[in-house]
Amino acid sequence: MPSGLVALLDDISVIAKAASASIDDVAVAAGRAGTKTAGVVIDDAAVTPSYVTGLSPARELPIIWKITKGSLRNKLVFLLPGALLLSEFLPQAIVWLLLLGGSFLAYEGAEKVLEKLGAAKHGATLEDEITDPVAFENERVGGAIRTDFILSAEIMAIALNEVADESLVMRGAVLALVAVAVTVGVYGVVGLIVKLDDIGLHLTKQASKGAQAFGRFLLRFVPKLLVTLSIVGTVAMLWVGGHIVVDSLHKLGWDGLYGPIHAAEHAVHEVAGGVLGWLTATALSAAVGLVIGGVIVFVLHKVLGVGAGEGH
Repeated sequence: MPSGLVALLDDISVIAKAASASIDDVAVAAGRAGTKTAGVVIDDAAVTPSYVTGLSPARELPIIWKITKGSLRNKLVFLLPGALLLSEFLPQAIVWLLLLGGSFLAYEGAEKVLEKLGAAKHGATLEDEITDPVAFENERVGGAIRTDFILSAEIMAIALNEVADESLVMRGAVLALVAVAVTVGVYGVVGLIVKLDDIGLHLTKQASKGAQAFGRFLLRFVPKLLVTLSIVGTVAMLWVGGHIVVDSLHKLGWDGLYGPIHAAEHAVHEVAGGVLGWLTATALSAAVGLVIGGVIVFVLHKVLGVGAGEGH
């Protein structure tokens, strides 16, 4: 475990003890909540590198830092207090927020799939000419922080749902731990990803033949990694979005999707094992996400005309 996270756990324990909870309770609850957010975290990490594509390498880390600060502000200043107030005074609204958030993720994922299949693109693309680098950077950072707000809201809602029965102080401690750990983890990894090509270029200029070879490998590897991350991000959006929608509808009393998916997962699990059972449920959830997201895309762009004039 990184030393920074250990220090963070120590800080959280002070709050937890005030409510007669041990640091083990906080760590276990945070671990349980954090595991449930894994799909959204993968999506966050996969989507973010695109926001520095096309910008000067010297601006990559400063931009990531701006987005990191915006992400922490989203989670700790806005979402954490809002989540705690909601859980204390209107807990029944959480499942509806999850349903809306899951639908949004499904929409984002479906739109990316449809664009790859030839549908019109909506919003700015990398092919657009950059006439004002400063304005372009600010627009990228703002867009990233807005996207992060949605993903962070999902992370906080999922985490909150996992510790809904805990005390208010415990809920606050767990959500703060998840918020900081996820943000540091995601944007730390993103920072490393966007600088891998620079690291590779630096290594190719070293005297060591081994360093040069590894540097050339990185230069070939990074473009493929970014393409892979784009695919992973889209799949994660559909999987997580579909799963959240299915699970939320189940909690609201409708099992039209939840029942068949879990029946299929159980059947495959019995025949082929737990991993293939999980993959079956994941694939079906992603399919649900694609269908739901596709319907939302059609309604927004074709029926309501939202973004109709933005195609490129």
